[in-house]
Amino acid sequence: QVQLVESGGGMVQVGGSLRLSCAASGSIFTIYTMEWYRQAPGKQRELVAAISGNGRTKYADSVKGRFTISRNNAKNTVYLQMNSLKSEDTAVYYCHYVYSDRWGQGTQVTVSS
Repeated sequence: QVQLVESGGGMVQVGGSLRLSCAASGSIFTIYTMEWYRQAPGKQRELVAAISGNGRTKYADSVKGRFTISRNNAKNTVYLQMNSLKSEDTAVYYCHYVYSDRWGQGTQVTVSS
């Protein structure tokens, strides 16, 4: 069973930065895609960024140019560098392992003005 543990969330002011980490344990195949989702209060969970096993990335339009997803396969860890944060980025951020549809517990990001 794959276990995903997110960390790095917190409270930051508008314009600030945070770096989220998602550490995976268990039988994980580094060739498969890892994703970051987020869910704001009263809204549906939405895809923020994804990275394939060979490093190909994609982003939601709302975060392009501000967020960067990366992975360290040797450490089974995926990162989400978030810069120029806006109040609308406030949400719980989740890591998702596509192959087995596993989710982490989420980490709260709050951006205050």
